[in-house]
Amino acid sequence: MSETFNNARKQLEKAFKHIKLSADTKEILSAPKESLNVSIPIRMDDGSLKVFRGFRVRYNDSLGPTKGGIRYHPDVSYDEVEALSFWMTFKCSIAGLPYGGGKGGIIVDPKKLSKQELERLSRGYMSAIYDFVGPDRDIPAPDVYTNGTIMGWMADEYSKIARKQVPAVITGKPISLGGSLGRDKATARGAYYILNKLVEKKELKKTELKVGIQGFGNARYNLAVMLNEDGYQVIALSDSKGGILATKGKLDPELVMKKKQEKGMIDAEYYSGSITDDSEHKKITNEELLEANVDILIPAALENQITKSNADKIKAKIIVEVANGPTTPEADDILEKKNILLIPDILANSGGVTVSYFELVQNRQGYYWTLEEVRSKLKDKVIPAFESIYDIMTEKKIDMRTAAYVYGLKRISEAIDAKGIEDYFK
Repeated sequence: MSETFNNARKQLEKAFKHIKLSADTKEILSAPKESLNVSIPIRMDDGSLKVFRGFRVRYNDSLGPTKGGIRYHPDVSYDEVEALSFWMTFKCSIAGLPYGGGKGGIIVDPKKLSKQELERLSRGYMSAIYDFVGPDRDIPAPDVYTNGTIMGWMADEYSKIARKQVPAVITGKPISLGGSLGRDKATARGAYYILNKLVEKKELKKTELKVGIQGFGNARYNLAVMLNEDGYQVIALSDSKGGILATKGKLDPELVMKKKQEKGMIDAEYYSGSITDDSEHKKITNEELLEANVDILIPAALENQITKSNADKIKAKIIVEVANGPTTPEADDILEKKNILLIPDILANSGGVTVSYFELVQNRQGYYWTLEEVRSKLKDKVIPAFESIYDIMTEKKIDMRTAAYVYGLKRISEAIDAKGIEDYFK
């Protein structure tokens, strides 16, 4: 068992103490239902043949077809995909969606491929997993280093093999291919709605709250812009290569992104004074951002960023996990003792899969919603989930992550018990 998956299991087992579950439910949730390991031979632009390894895991489908993204990364492994599919199982349950959890990945550095090679790889992967996926079985979506264009290629490849149009096989597609308005900012907007509700509950003033965000990809950038426009003080931002901290005033996320695109990274030494209100900022690392003097910390990069070695140095009073699995169980214990309120990943970043569900509903209906409708329906999903989990946390006097697992376990266990063990493996 990998460290990431072991951490996920430890987080779940804390919740077992606070909800009555059948032995069948615990056993079924101990391992994925199905997994697939594929080889994808691709003819490169120079004429050579290269074989890429890919994975797809369907962790649990008690609530419905499995749902989860596909990531392209040189460090992708089966163990990582397995852990991510586990988290997706609970994310879908918490969001009240009729789906279970799945995940996929290919070991590749997409930055080293041409557009044509990337398309051949994407179509080759879909061809390899064709029998494993489908609107009523397993529905992929974008994840790390994948996007709407790649999803469009995959959806088209599936439809070619099926010899019919099947837009609901995949989500996160371009609008022209049946994608949903609002999907590109859904993860950020869901986290934004949830954080705002917490701030309201705590009777805090947005304009007095300093925010640091680790990770500056699409979802993180959109969240930074939303928070900045709403009056929060975004003072620290970082990507995989560098970071910037406003020592006075606050950062302008849009200008930071503009400079990042010019330079290819967040380089504090490259920025002019226009990045902050009063021209004072300094260079920081990803690690230093986590320990910055902020009120709200948003780890939005990779797994295992907050550990027992740095948890005690964190100064933030609120943590919002936009990344999957950024905090280890040992760090959770330290943060709880410090009375730091942590909004867990399976709740905080559920906006993306929720709007993916909306995309599927629209594909099935052949009727598409306005951006305002999508945003309203998203808020109507994530806020009640947050309220319910907050109430469980308060009532049982437990941390919010454990409360989230208790909330998610209730739906999953009811579905497993209702189906019966014999039916689960059919």
